[in-house]
Amino acid sequence: MPDVGVLSAHLLSGFQKELFARLAEAGHEHLRPRHGAVMAYIATTGTRASELSERSGQHKQVVSTLVDELERLGYVTRQPDPADRRAKLVVPTDLGRDQMVQAKRIISDIEARLAELVGRERFSEFKAVFEEITRRH
Repeated sequence: MPDVGVLSAHLLSGFQKELFARLAEAGHEHLRPRHGAVMAYIATTGTRASELSERSGQHKQVVSTLVDELERLGYVTRQPDPADRRAKLVVPTDLGRDQMVQAKRIISDIEARLAELVGRERFSEFKAVFEEITRRH
């Protein structure tokens, strides 16, 4: 049996292929899996880049580059943080919020299909154990 790293990589690869193919069909053809380091962790009201870095586990410079790309693509803008005018929030645009809604729907579809494959109870337990392991690792 393959180790956890190999299994995780296969699951992630298949998950991302389907997610981004379906996002492209929904009009978000310019997004790539790397953009998930921002789009998967951003709040609809905006999030500081430092928080995106912390949440995604990506270096601040990587997040900054991704925010630049997403800004050029029209998915986010940088705006002053009302709580601290020196700081900037990365805020999703209408296009970004649409992507977030579409991604949530697609992810729900993928998870429902996986749950049907192995049974809802087993899939729920798998997610709980997987979350526990990743939280502690």
